[in-house]
Amino acid sequence: MTTAAIIVAAGRGLRAGGGVPKQWRPLAGRRVADWTIKRFCGQVDHVVLVLSEDDDDAWAEFQDSPLILTKGGRDRAGSVRNGLQVLDGMSVTNVLIHDVARPCVSSETIQQVLTALQEHPAAAPGLAVTDALWTVDGSVVTGTQDRAGLFAAQTPQGFHYDSIVAAHKTHPGGAADDVEVARAAGMDVAIVQGDADNIKITRPEDFARAERILGTDMDVRLGNGYDVHRFGDGDHVILCGVKVPHDRSLQGHSDADVGMHAVTDAIYGALAQGDIGQHFPPSDPQWKGAASEIFLRHAVELAGQMGYCISNIDCTLVCEFPKIGPHAPAMRAEMARIMGLHGDQVSVKATTSERLGFTGRSEGIASLATACLVKS
Repeated sequence: MTTAAIIVAAGRGLRAGGGVPKQWRPLAGRRVADWTIKRFCGQVDHVVLVLSEDDDDAWAEFQDSPLILTKGGRDRAGSVRNGLQVLDGMSVTNVLIHDVARPCVSSETIQQVLTALQEHPAAAPGLAVTDALWTVDGSVVTGTQDRAGLFAAQTPQGFHYDSIVAAHKTHPGGAADDVEVARAAGMDVAIVQGDADNIKITRPEDFARAERILGTDMDVRLGNGYDVHRFGDGDHVILCGVKVPHDRSLQGHSDADVGMHAVTDAIYGALAQGDIGQHFPPSDPQWKGAASEIFLRHAVELAGQMGYCISNIDCTLVCEFPKIGPHAPAMRAEMARIMGLHGDQVSVKATTSERLGFTGRSEGIASLATACLVKS
């Protein structure tokens, strides 16, 4: 099963003030869009960001990121259709559609929607209306409205991909959201429990409330990883996912990627979930010669399931040879790709041990790594 999230970020949203679209305004040390994107890291396989053609800076910034970019439409429905279209041919099973102006959505809400899609063609979070509802004429109350059975809609709204694509193709337009599009096509939509903190930033005062929510939700985890592999016969080494020519190879039960192993253990450590050996025992023959990307992806996915996003990774390789510097940019890019991070969230650097110890004698390579995880 392959899942994707479409984050609709093409609107102008100037009612919230600040002189720029609200998704690009600062919020608790980041921009609104940055918080929203982070919420889905590790939770889905693909993230589509729908941008306005006028957001030149955003197009340039995210061009080399793991995000899939596509342009917005004439209205929200058109933007969603563009997001769905860019996923065509990627074997997506389920898709979440989310408003960029909801940066406080929790990982629990996201997972509840995904879980509901296992039994329903569509699902969305909603909050039962508890306040009295009035009808008004100007500034005068003219009556009350029965609130029984009324729910306030939230996002992400989730759907079976093929079904929502078909629903959008036949809808005449003017829908309030994608649930309305789905229902018009005859799809049953399950309601999952919404979250009062999953607010949509609309007015200037919403920024203060969102900042309070994000501030009380801050949970930062640090983890350390350390790994060593000895040299053996061979003509290359695999370091941080990159094949580096060398007159020897590293020995290990998997591909012996000492850098990726250290990073993986750092993530497991931050989660208090043991180490690679516990999740992928070296005694199990299925992992013999396995690509270390398997281990790293598992750690990243586990972090997402536990409600954490990776803030940054710092990896140090300790060796005399091969020289790491010429390959470090490719290593950073590959690690970022695997983990679904931006390039500036991954550091790969090297040092020597001044010809002291086993690394100084070129008997092997060691690696140290630190991972910083933030509750999403």
